[in-house]
Amino acid sequence: MRIAFVGDSFTEGVGDEQADSHVRGWADRVAEGLAVNGGEHVFYANFAIRGRLLSAIAGEQVDAALALEPKPDLLVINGGGNDITRPDYSTERCIALLAGVAERAAETGVDLLILSAPNPSDHLPMGSTLNKRGRELTDAIPDLIAGLGNVQFISCFDDEELRDSRYWCEDRLHLNPLGHERVAAMVLTALGVATPVPPPGQPAPPHTSFRDARFAVNYLAPWVVRRMTRRSSGDGRNPKQPEWTAVQV
Repeated sequence: MRIAFVGDSFTEGVGDEQADSHVRGWADRVAEGLAVNGGEHVFYANFAIRGRLLSAIAGEQVDAALALEPKPDLLVINGGGNDITRPDYSTERCIALLAGVAERAAETGVDLLILSAPNPSDHLPMGSTLNKRGRELTDAIPDLIAGLGNVQFISCFDDEELRDSRYWCEDRLHLNPLGHERVAAMVLTALGVATPVPPPGQPAPPHTSFRDARFAVNYLAPWVVRRMTRRSSGDGRNPKQPEWTAVQV
């Protein structure tokens, strides 16, 4: 099986850092789970880059994934999480981009899995706006894929458990290792490899004035500066794994 992933920081694995500073993430965990439990050799590619908008994901990343030889058996796409933070966000534009990816996948004989990101709105400024936009995008996807036999949809946005702070990093924007493990279990189960979700662990520390101030200084302020200067956390970064790599088990 050959499985290719495209997306932003969620798919790159930010928040699931290893001791060597390598990020693992749910996509790596899915590839590993398929190799261990699927009874077949698995080859993996991941074009995700943190900070990317859906236009880049559906464009250059999908171009690169579909240009792989041999072609993927399954293409997994997530995107839109960075789009919903922009003032010019448009659900219609995002859905049109995903529709284009679905059409290209069908034309090339590649199965497609669309994955919505979990809902971070409980922990962030402008949470009500982010929740509304994320809700609109998630709700529009089932209509998009209706009747398409080669497309599957998994909604992490609708997983209420994932909204709990214990699954999130200090930056309140990225899942921690436990969150990535939960998403991987959801995806593996949908792909036919029944995988129990991890236990939730200990409750996260409550939001205090000190923790809120630290969040504002360490994470919110740099994010605002990047937006004002039109920079991205992914500027200058290369795709995570742009060539087929056999998953070692």
